[in-house]
Amino acid sequence: MAESPDSRSLVSASSQLNLMEIEAIDDKEFDIPQVDTPPTLESILNEPEEEDEPFILEDTCLLNTENIDAHSCETSSLSVYVHLRRRKAVETNATVHGSVLRRNLLKGISAQIVSAADKVDAGLPTAITVSNVIAVGTSHGLALVFDQNQALRLCLGTTATGAEYGAVSALSINHDCTRLLCGFAKGQITMWDLANGKLLRTITDAHPPGTAILHVKFTDHPALAVCNDSGGSVFELSFRRVMGMRTCESRCLFSGSKGEVCCVEPLHAGPELKDHPITHYSLLAMASLTKILLIGLKPSLKVWMTFPYGKTDPASVPLLAWQFVAVQKTINPVLAFCRGDTIHFLLVKKDESGTIHVIKQRQLQLNCDLISLSWINPRTLVLMDSTEKLRVVDRPSQEELETVDMAELQLVYNSSHFKSLATGGNVSQALALVGEKTCYQSVCSYAGQIMYLGTKSVHIMTLRNWRERVDHLLKQEKFMEALSLAWSFHEGTGKAVLGLFADPAKRKGVVADKMVEILLQYVDRSLKKCPEQGKIQVMEQHFQDMVPVTVDYCLLLQRTDLLFNQIYPRLVENSVARGVFLESLEPYILSERIGCLTAPVMRDLLSYFQENGMMDSVEGCLVHMDITNLDIQQVVQMCWDNQLYDAMIYVFNSGMNDYITYRNSEIHIIFVLMKRLIQIVMPTIIFVIKKNGKMFLLVDLRTQLILRKYSSGGLADVMNAHWYVIVSLLQDLVSINSAKTAELVAVHFADQVQPIITSLQDDCLAFQFLKCLLNPSLSPQTVLKLGPDLHELLVDLLCQFSPQQVIAFLKTSQDYRLEEAIQITAKHKLHEATAYLLEKKGDVQGAFEVLLQTLKGKLHKLALEGSETDKPDGEGEETGDEVPSLLQRVEEALHDIIALCQRSSHGLNQQQREALWFPLLEAMMSPQKLLKGANTKHTSEALKELTMKVLNSMSSFIAPPAIIQRILQDPVYGKGKLAEIQGLILGMLETFNYEQTLLETTTNLLNSDLHWSLSHLRKAVSRGLHPRQDHCNICLQQYKRRQESEEEIIIFSCGHLYHCQCLQRKEVGVLSERQYSWSCYKCTSNQGTRPADRPSAESSRSCSTSLAQTKVMSTPHGIVAEAHGRKMLTEATLDAQQTQAWDHFRTLYRGPSRLAVLTELTHSHGSERAGLSNPVHPGTGSIYHSENVQLKLSPPPLVEE
Repeated sequence: MAESPDSRSLVSASSQLNLMEIEAIDDKEFDIPQVDTPPTLESILNEPEEEDEPFILEDTCLLNTENIDAHSCETSSLSVYVHLRRRKAVETNATVHGSVLRRNLLKGISAQIVSAADKVDAGLPTAITVSNVIAVGTSHGLALVFDQNQALRLCLGTTATGAEYGAVSALSINHDCTRLLCGFAKGQITMWDLANGKLLRTITDAHPPGTAILHVKFTDHPALAVCNDSGGSVFELSFRRVMGMRTCESRCLFSGSKGEVCCVEPLHAGPELKDHPITHYSLLAMASLTKILLIGLKPSLKVWMTFPYGKTDPASVPLLAWQFVAVQKTINPVLAFCRGDTIHFLLVKKDESGTIHVIKQRQLQLNCDLISLSWINPRTLVLMDSTEKLRVVDRPSQEELETVDMAELQLVYNSSHFKSLATGGNVSQALALVGEKTCYQSVCSYAGQIMYLGTKSVHIMTLRNWRERVDHLLKQEKFMEALSLAWSFHEGTGKAVLGLFADPAKRKGVVADKMVEILLQYVDRSLKKCPEQGKIQVMEQHFQDMVPVTVDYCLLLQRTDLLFNQIYPRLVENSVARGVFLESLEPYILSERIGCLTAPVMRDLLSYFQENGMMDSVEGCLVHMDITNLDIQQVVQMCWDNQLYDAMIYVFNSGMNDYITYRNSEIHIIFVLMKRLIQIVMPTIIFVIKKNGKMFLLVDLRTQLILRKYSSGGLADVMNAHWYVIVSLLQDLVSINSAKTAELVAVHFADQVQPIITSLQDDCLAFQFLKCLLNPSLSPQTVLKLGPDLHELLVDLLCQFSPQQVIAFLKTSQDYRLEEAIQITAKHKLHEATAYLLEKKGDVQGAFEVLLQTLKGKLHKLALEGSETDKPDGEGEETGDEVPSLLQRVEEALHDIIALCQRSSHGLNQQQREALWFPLLEAMMSPQKLLKGANTKHTSEALKELTMKVLNSMSSFIAPPAIIQRILQDPVYGKGKLAEIQGLILGMLETFNYEQTLLETTTNLLNSDLHWSLSHLRKAVSRGLHPRQDHCNICLQQYKRRQESEEEIIIFSCGHLYHCQCLQRKEVGVLSERQYSWSCYKCTSNQGTRPADRPSAESSRSCSTSLAQTKVMSTPHGIVAEAHGRKMLTEATLDAQQTQAWDHFRTLYRGPSRLAVLTELTHSHGSERAGLSNPVHPGTGSIYHSENVQLKLSPPPLVEE
């Protein structure tokens, strides 16, 4: 390469060109002012832009004060990235994000690129990179370097060099901004010194010739870079300087023959993260056409992970982007990659043990084909789709915040380099197809800013701070959207937030001040733009769009002072606005979001409602507000005139003390009110209860009477005088709503329950009231602890009015006395309830007798009805319909008595059990004597089925021989042929045979399972081991060495063989109580952890350890010649791994065995039953449950020496 100009200045560059020979420039197109004489090249490229402020590269870690308001100057470097705590935001129809991105055109750089292309033949821009400076590569091989003020600092290279090397296809600046790497379309790479513009290296042999450089990138290591060519290969470039000579060594990381790589991205860490444990590995992400590869370059080359894309469009562009993200209070790198419309995320972290983990995160699904992927901060992605539209996406919520059309940019594409047109187009069709939409070198991000290179301009995208986003909406007069956005910042739910405090209290204070400013502007703007003429409905609609929003946000900010002291005085000037404001207060007062109004607002509110006939609204508002700041006399008079009795009672209850203090002479109003309530208002109360279920007025009356107990006369006398009137009203209240009345009495008349029940002369009303009063479903505040007499009274009333609920009440309540309750249920002939109480008392025989008598009565009636059906035609039609219902009642009664016998039999002896079951059996068989004739066959068969049910139930408690003997003694079955009782006996025998067969089958299955398990275990522990090699895997010598002393050989199940002494030197053994427990050195080393550092328990579970380690004694060669080929016998004891395997196998059968469970179930059917072929004692556990069981194993197989 020819040496570039010594100064690399534009003066020397322009001296080689004749400016007069260049064609005329369209001044209108490029906005170039008219001049008398053509300017020099240096003056053109260094001309400052007077209209624009100097461009400053912002570092989001050290936030520029120009982009943060005065309140936010204390924001720390991590405040932008802190995940703010989510809170409930104001309800809006749609989430408002405003304008998130600020788009700026770098006019200085754009103008100089165009001028250089036209006047010095620099060519069109092809690549851009940014650090503390901005470097732009051109199609004629030049690299233009601009400083932060958009002034041209260096012009690297010449057009002659460009003709030899081709266009600049890739650029990269190192981390300290001292070196620039330039890749060219014909495959060369140059390194430049950015301090003085000197050419340091020209690299021509780093990769195969005839391929273009697609990417060249510095890593964080100062002497290490990577490049990617159009052949799909990736190379590592190591820069060295020896004896004053600068060299570059190249190493192939990935060959294009295994799959073409079209994108590489090394992990870069800022200065604040230079000590992060991941950065020492120099991570590199590579994207091929089929998968993602994540490798570490340091300390040695290692592939960490591969991840396939899946099914994608062959024309889609693979994209990569790194970012450090705070996850669970730790900052770790996250790789975002995609090909098509799905973005995947990989989190790389290092745990406490030093192990590196690559964890896949939740993916992001879009509906567009992406061509660019960039992080603008740890929570926000900026994407560009194939239609050149920018999409700002919040990663945690996966919400799209903004879309910006970038079509006018005329983005520069790198298609020619991917097709390698400069070297003859020798690339694959797949890579050429992907290259149609590649723009890798046209988009670069740095410190929270993203630059886009167009054919004639350079654009920069940055995040707006929160105040700019709000002001941007205010400029468009979108006040509601601005308030919604500001409230999301206030609650910490905003997305892509920049420039706010991390502390919630400070954040809310700053945003609240801004919202107050917006609210005042909104009110002023609405008043100013109110139509002065026109329909009143138009004016009302104008303010109805503004006033509720203003009130809502004032209440959310808890700034009622702002609402009533600043906003309301402004609205009063407009009568329509005043009316809309006062009407809008009503729903907030009813929902108790506003509890106190200022005196002027309260006065205006009452006057406005009274003038417009909205007295219902007045009453609703009064009972929800603090009225201590009102003129009580005025309010009382207004309520009296308009019959607002609810509001009147509330006013007296809430403000009586203050009222009596200064109007003691008008206490007679209270007595007038009482008389009025008794004569007029009480019917109104009943009407209200009937219509709406409201009870608060009567409650307020009682509360007022209780709270106004003056020691000297006054309201205490009123309470005593009108107590009987209130009690007399309760009877009507119970008939209307007994539940509400019970709640009222429980809260306010808890000490007067007995007189109130006595006053209810109607038993039905007393039943309804008492049932609601003792309902356990009432709230804990209204549950009363009443005496047993009231509970027994309710039992009596239940027996009269709701017999089906008696047993349910007896089961839930525990406050009644048993003897009294038994007498009550016996009086009303509720036999089931009586039996339940007797059983609860402990008198099982008495309960049985009650249920048995009930059953006998129903059986007798059934037998009589069945006999009547045997009469001539026409006489038994009515009775025939009653038989099924009688059978159902008999079955229900039988079910109850069987359940009682089963519950009681467990605690009785054999004689007592027979005293229960045999009378029941006789009661079921005796009615069958009365059933004679052909028409009674159905009833007889039904009774026999019920009798069989009794036999099956009692067979669990009574011995079968005793049952059969009792059946044979019965007249019904004792006479006649054996066929009559054959069904009953065969049914019992079939049940017995079934249970016996089930038990035998289960026992056989368990024995087979046990035999298989033990056989499998023995086969596993006695399996022979075959070594993979005939040498030790540590010392690499033959396992039989020529030496005099004997030595032990250890073989593992993985096939690796070692000398015992070699393993001892490597410290891979764990000493147990009797012997060493070894682990395979080679397998544990491949897992990334030194064997000596692994716990013994973990090593014993390792895949490299053997279930039966084999030790072979090696005899000295030449001493015993006939020892060759002899088999040495090993020890036949269990080592630590075998013992652990046996313990694990035994714990699988912890608890009672299946045989023990089945035995217990068999025992539950009666301990007296005989016939078990293999009797097992109840509770016997599995053999595996025994800790003393001994496992006898055969010794491992003999091993050839």
